[in-house]
Amino acid sequence: MVHYLALDEVRLAGNPLILMVPGLDNSGAGHWQTLWEAQCSECRRVDLGMWNDPHRNTWVNKLNLAIHRAERPIILVAHSLGCLAVSWWAQFEQPSEGNPVVGALLVAPPEVDRPGIDPRLARFRSGARSALPFRSILAASEDDGLCGLDAAAELASEWGSRFVNAGAVGHINARSGLGDWAVGKSLLAELLAAHRREHGHGDRGGSPILSAARDGAAGAQRGAGSVPGAPVQSPPLGGPRLPLGDGRR
Repeated sequence: MVHYLALDEVRLAGNPLILMVPGLDNSGAGHWQTLWEAQCSECRRVDLGMWNDPHRNTWVNKLNLAIHRAERPIILVAHSLGCLAVSWWAQFEQPSEGNPVVGALLVAPPEVDRPGIDPRLARFRSGARSALPFRSILAASEDDGLCGLDAAAELASEWGSRFVNAGAVGHINARSGLGDWAVGKSLLAELLAAHRREHGHGDRGGSPILSAARDGAAGAQRGAGSVPGAPVQSPPLGGPRLPLGDGRR
């Protein structure tokens, strides 16, 4: 039986929409998610609502609605508690393998089962530990106060995600001083390129976001040296520049 979210082959082969999934308290003006969204018309923020008092099932339902309405392939870019919303969505909805979500970049998920964690984060605990049905990369920091590096690596293993040590960059948010986070763009470029290869488009050409994200990867390699996650001035993701806003589109 075909899953109600599944796309036909023609639509699935198209350029993905990048859906930003922020965490607790949303992502502010200096956050790399907000900067990416402002740089690219193919990046949209999911308005999960209840940002400072999240309700797990409400967030999951709103994420599902955004995916359903897109009617095109999706790459999810989630930060912090948004990563848990993605994993719970996958567990509840049981989407087809790689359809419609073709990839996910999961950044700095909190350790929600840790004793003494913020009770708002704890609402997302206990479960959602099965392998995700799409390609994913989990990036974590060496000095994130919300999740130890070993715990993040274990979570990546359970989710079937490629694990990336992003360096000592805190919670990988605006306070980390990463600007638009060129290293993150390089990881996004990997997911975009993999989608294009799987659908016979090759690594070159096509979506402007892929070309610009690839340029961001090159900038990260030139400027970061041996320090993973180091702030680098990277090119924008491409596409028409959009005004900063509250993410409600």
